[in-house]
Amino acid sequence: MLDLIGTTVLTAAIAVNLNAAITMMPLSSAQKLTTVAIAGLWIGLAVALASAGVYAVTSTPVPAIGVMAGLPLVAATIAALSLASVRETLLALPLPLLVGLNAMRVFGGFFLLLAAQDRLSGPFPQSAGWGDIIVGLTAIPLTMAIVRHPQGNRGALFAWNLFGALDLIAAVTLGIMSAPGSPLQIFGETIGSSAVVMLPWSNIPTLLVPFYLLTHGIIFAKLRRASQVAAV
Repeated sequence: MLDLIGTTVLTAAIAVNLNAAITMMPLSSAQKLTTVAIAGLWIGLAVALASAGVYAVTSTPVPAIGVMAGLPLVAATIAALSLASVRETLLALPLPLLVGLNAMRVFGGFFLLLAAQDRLSGPFPQSAGWGDIIVGLTAIPLTMAIVRHPQGNRGALFAWNLFGALDLIAAVTLGIMSAPGSPLQIFGETIGSSAVVMLPWSNIPTLLVPFYLLTHGIIFAKLRRASQVAAV
């Protein structure tokens, strides 16, 4: 039952995130269709690899699931640094949207439920679960505050954004260090983070984590640009 609920909720979260972000991007219809196609292909690849059991192979120092989590970030960073058009498109995303979408991270509570079913163990589910819940719940009032005062709340936004990014980095790190059979395993013994290499839970590190890390990166960039403008 938990897997069925997780499949429904995570699929909806992925669809909402992509639809909201792409809709708000200042792109032509053709460019938006291209972006949707690329995202669709990546989602299909992530699901296909999970279905084939590729993520379950943890005998390498960097598991395939870690590569899938990192590649979108590397690609987006290179594109943003190399192409002004990509950079400006990402920076055009509204702050309330970037913060508000993180409210769905309350679904990190699934990690706690999986731990309660003995499908996750060690510090990984507690860190990832409670960290995401805190980020998701605080994203709601912060979004409202930004809507009311777009130029204010920079200190609170920076602190929240830093915590949110570090939460995801810690979750990925602990997940890799809890993977049974991995040469990097330190925590979790025989269970560890084994549940997240299988569907639907593999969609969290391979699809949702990169997306949310990207939102944090864009927020940092927008704060930096606002500081530069204010200084001038």
